Amino acid sequence: MPDPRLFLEALSALSGCNVQPTDGPSLLNPQDFVNIVALKEFYKQEGLQELDYPSVGTLSLQDLDEEDIYNSPPALAEGPTTAGPEETLRTRVKINPEDFFHHEYDYDFTNIQDVGAAFLRGDERYIRPCGWNRVALRFVQKYDGGDEWLGEGKVAWPVSFCCRNMDGDHGVILTHRGSPNDEPSFLDAAAAFVVSGAMRGRGVYSTPNIKMAEKYCKTFKSKVDGKRYKVVLQNRINPEKRLKCQREEVWLVYVPEGCSDVQTRTIIQESIRPYGLLLKQA
Repeated sequence: MPDPRLFLEALSALSGCNVQPTDGPSLLNPQDFVNIVALKEFYKQEGLQELDYPSVGTLSLQDLDEEDIYNSPPALAEGPTTAGPEETLRTRVKINPEDFFHHEYDYDFTNIQDVGAAFLRGDERYIRPCGWNRVALRFVQKYDGGDEWLGEGKVAWPVSFCCRNMDGDHGVILTHRGSPNDEPSFLDAAAAFVVSGAMRGRGVYSTPNIKMAEKYCKTFKSKVDGKRYKVVLQNRINPEKRLKCQREEVWLVYVPEGCSDVQTRTIIQESIRPYGLLLKQA
């Protein structure tokens, strides 16, 4: 298993916080991290500069230079010789690795190739993250209704990958519930959206394709081993909340106009559930 400090660096890179270990209770849980990642991208779409998140405070939406802000967290055995800097440019967040990660479910896809293999989750194709190392987040019995959302059967939720910059800047603007062959035609439906202004891609984006996620993913240079890494969150997405976009293999969780911060956060929590932190050497 990689150095546990690397996982905290990855969470720092994703969230923009300074994630450090503690023996006490975690300030944030895995759902909070996917909420923060998703909300930061969404609010940047909206032209905002900051995100206020419960128990954390105000987070900047600006990407500061990673050499300045992605400082290595202190070692798990904290002490006067191992503790990190007293102040950083980021909000400090402490998590307990024992109650945040669930290493029993870790899976190393680094040397796996799924040539010709097919996998399903929730009756939809699952493209496994071959070439990546997955660190499991603690998810068992964390949600009402049990863990069927995380299974392999028809009631399971499909897999999606969260990363940054998957928004309208890349042509992911119009959404349509049907296929391009449905009536009314896809272009007619798209034109209607433009005219009406309805559901023009306002919300949180993810993809079922790890290769697309890798294209837009966050990278960071580790101060643990000096190497550069890519990082992506692996999630399950509620099929009843997901819209498929005009651009192939891009999914949208739609956030209606007029939603408050609390309502927006609730939509994300009901739609996207994280279960893996993916790392790959860049």
